[in-house]
Amino acid sequence: MRHPGKPSHGYSTKYHQNLLNMNIFFTDGLIIIGLILFEIVSSIDNAVINAEILHGMSQKARRWFLTWGLLFAVFIMRGLLPIIIVWVSNPSLAFDKVLTGVFTSDPAVIDSIHRSAPYLLMAGGIFLVFLFFNWLFLDAKNVGLRVEKFFTRHGIWFYSVISLILVAIVYQSLRIDPYLALAAVIGSTTFFITHGFSQQAEIAERRMLSGGGASSDTSKILFLLVIDSIFSIDGVVGAFAFTLIIPLILIGNGIGAIVVRQLTISNIENIKKLAYLKNGAMYSLSVLGTVMIADAFKIHVPEWVAPLSTVAIVGWFFYKSVMANKQNKLVEAI
Repeated sequence: MRHPGKPSHGYSTKYHQNLLNMNIFFTDGLIIIGLILFEIVSSIDNAVINAEILHGMSQKARRWFLTWGLLFAVFIMRGLLPIIIVWVSNPSLAFDKVLTGVFTSDPAVIDSIHRSAPYLLMAGGIFLVFLFFNWLFLDAKNVGLRVEKFFTRHGIWFYSVISLILVAIVYQSLRIDPYLALAAVIGSTTFFITHGFSQQAEIAERRMLSGGGASSDTSKILFLLVIDSIFSIDGVVGAFAFTLIIPLILIGNGIGAIVVRQLTISNIENIKKLAYLKNGAMYSLSVLGTVMIADAFKIHVPEWVAPLSTVAIVGWFFYKSVMANKQNKLVEAI
């Protein structure tokens, strides 16, 4: 994982400095590509919900949401949330100090982020791993791998599995740093809180789409903004597996959110046909969560692992989805 303000190795020649700059440029580009792709695939469900709710709204309300809702998704949620997470992880720093420091590479802010990184990564890693297991055991899904059928049949074991994982990680963390153990518990608590809100949002969505109770355009817009907030959390948390450099996270997540909004407008039906794209997103979450936990325990993971694994996993399930669609068309033609 690339950390902010990572020092060079003291290369004195211009050649070595240029080589180092090229390496940083390549790494940053790879991180941004991984962040964009991860944001897109992790927000597909959000795009589908948005498209379904927008279908029943007036043209004026649609334009308002697609304009101002985009600003909310990009600048408020994807923009402020990473900074808020860093600020919460560094309570000794004032919010305005963090806000300016992450963009100016303030040494005090960078040093504080380095020191708090294990706690942030532990909490985020637990959150993502629990999210993956919730999908694997309990969520309805298109079966992309045969082993998924086994876990779906044994969904009752979900709470036992994540409890054992939490106990093992907390036990190991206590041997290193009690605050690391606390971070793991905070990650678990965050998962259950957001999961509860997500379930309530799904119930509200079904009621709204079925026409159960009249819903004004204003209430639908507010609902979509809440949904955007809930769905943005896993994307923002997962971004810290790629890098702790906030500007890179803002660029990657921001572009990804814009792409998702464009898919909502123009191409959502084709996206819905990619049956296994959600599988790719969830397996990416599991890898990113594992990387974050490993980093929290100071187990070195090369910085290219997160973006390349995301591209490889999502690419494989995208290919699998396309092949399945072609096969279905051949069967229908017979």
